[in-house]
Amino acid sequence: MARLTISLRVTLLSAALAFATGSAFAADAPQDFLAAHMDMSVDPGVDFFQYANGGWLKAHPIPASEAAWGIGNEVDDELYARLRGISESAAAQKAVPGSDQQKIGDFWATATDVAQADRLGLHPLDGELKRIDAITSPDGVLDTAFALQPLGVRSLFRIGIGQDDKDSATMAVQVGQGGLGLPERDFYFNPEAGVAKIRAAYVDHIARTFTLLGRDPATAQSAAAKVMAFETALATASRKLEDLRDPEKNYNKMAPAEFTAKYTPSIDWSARLAAWGIHPAYVIVGQPEFFAAEDTLLRGTPVPVLQDYLRYHLVDDYAQYLSSAADTEYFDFHGRAMSGQQEQRPRWKRALDEENDAMGMVLGRIFVKQYFPQASKQRYTAMVEAIRGTFHDRIERLDWMGADTKAKALAKLAAVTPKVGYPDKWKDYSALVVGCDSYAANVMAAQRWQFNDNLAKFGKPVDRTEWDMTPQTYNAYYNPSNNEIVLPAAMFMVPGVPDAQVDDAVAYGYVAAGTIGHEITHGFDDQGRQYDAKGNLSGWWTAQDTARFNTAAQRMVDEFNAYEPLPGLHINGKASLGENIADYGGLLLGLEAFEKTAQYKKGETIGGLTPTQRYFLGYALGWMSQQRDERLRQRLLSDVHAPAKWRVLGPMSNIPEFYKAFGVKPGQPMWRAPQDRVRIW
Repeated sequence: MARLTISLRVTLLSAALAFATGSAFAADAPQDFLAAHMDMSVDPGVDFFQYANGGWLKAHPIPASEAAWGIGNEVDDELYARLRGISESAAAQKAVPGSDQQKIGDFWATATDVAQADRLGLHPLDGELKRIDAITSPDGVLDTAFALQPLGVRSLFRIGIGQDDKDSATMAVQVGQGGLGLPERDFYFNPEAGVAKIRAAYVDHIARTFTLLGRDPATAQSAAAKVMAFETALATASRKLEDLRDPEKNYNKMAPAEFTAKYTPSIDWSARLAAWGIHPAYVIVGQPEFFAAEDTLLRGTPVPVLQDYLRYHLVDDYAQYLSSAADTEYFDFHGRAMSGQQEQRPRWKRALDEENDAMGMVLGRIFVKQYFPQASKQRYTAMVEAIRGTFHDRIERLDWMGADTKAKALAKLAAVTPKVGYPDKWKDYSALVVGCDSYAANVMAAQRWQFNDNLAKFGKPVDRTEWDMTPQTYNAYYNPSNNEIVLPAAMFMVPGVPDAQVDDAVAYGYVAAGTIGHEITHGFDDQGRQYDAKGNLSGWWTAQDTARFNTAAQRMVDEFNAYEPLPGLHINGKASLGENIADYGGLLLGLEAFEKTAQYKKGETIGGLTPTQRYFLGYALGWMSQQRDERLRQRLLSDVHAPAKWRVLGPMSNIPEFYKAFGVKPGQPMWRAPQDRVRIW
């Protein structure tokens, strides 16, 4: 993915939209808006991120309600106002039942009705809690865990329908490790003081969740410790973050009966899947050893502990949609302890986030009509082809890749499908039923709809027109099974600056490098390169070329392993390798493509900045953000993306044109000796 924004969920926009007066970026922003963000007291050879963005960051401290703040939040705040207006208007109408307006209006009305949520308390979960209360055996635990899957409750494992990595035309059943309440398995073991503090806070949070269910504090604390011990055992059996990035090792194809016999004698996978109406010839198991360990744990753990484990995950996953007491408890751990937020974000913003999750394409259809004109779609569609052509030329010139691998790499590049702005075919939400009973009931309905929508894909042709992100998402992705890049409308905008005022230097750094080139390079990173032009996991590289690639990639792993954003916590160079390669590749592609433009050839300065300087500053603009230490700690342990600052410092330190543009000298922190720089794409 190109960028992870701070709120990750709601952001729409088009590059052509000028936001309302009062935004941090004025609608009539001058052409040298980049200069206004800079901190000229910093030498670019010492800390280019601070040089590029420091002025803006100093002027925009993180609000008390946020864990981080940056360019994505500037987009959010303008969009929230528009989304709120549409939702309130829908709620005020007597809309036709089943219409988009009715669904939006009723979802909004229940989501913002705190009084109703407080009257209902935890009662919206009564049915599922009674199901858990009735468990008397490990089989009953499994019955309930499978019943909770359609509600999105994170228990025991992950399961879904997705493209077979080795047969991209087939939708297959895929199962993988899961069931942890903390973001990633290393949270259960890392000795760093901040992580240890989170572990203690987590146990206290589980205990307080049990008090919401009526237990006295002492009993709740004892039960919480046992749940934590169970999850720690699951974490012990889980693969590390970096090990989940090896597609071959995480592809284990077997018949359901074989899966049961070899790894999970307690789970009859054929019968369990048949209960959902599917009868697969095979399943793809991500981590077989995890399931073997989990099966043993299920048979060896007292049933009351397993019941508490399920109770906790059910309540925690729905706490934000229940009473104020449950919502506050959720925030105190997940917001305050985990992310460093000092106060909770307004409920109406959180309601819009959830509405976007529940029916994002319904909202997207409305917004695209208003805010993403054809001119923007055409500009960035053309930019995709400029990047594709540049990548073709770079592959042709590679001195480390042999002719056979080059020919297949070029064929894959030519086959990449770009999806720009919004889907050509919109998803049908007619089966989604939204009512007024409760906020939690509507979230459950949305989760069931999404689960059934996913399940219905089994046995059907792959829909290669489908999008996994809404147009109003400030993010993008590469899908190796479809060999496609998906570029939502929101990713093309510079907040508050009309498209006409975004010069090519900035656009090529911000969009062509940071998004388009990044996503195309994902098709050729350490994971993506293993998939062929048709999206199948296959060995299309020669052994010699593979070895050369891995040698260069290891240099990048070592570079990022050396970065220490917090004392005692380094970036995980192996886990973040794909993103770091994509950042680096995107910068190279964007620069070479930009050098073919009229602006580069003309060479005139804007705001005292040369075209090449504006290009690199445009790239840094995309990472203009800062985060609290709590959020940084969380991301270092659980995210395959390096923190924003190092996504600027790392790749740029390997690019000679950057050194020339900003006069970087030997001995400065941004300097790497030529023989130490990464060379891949």
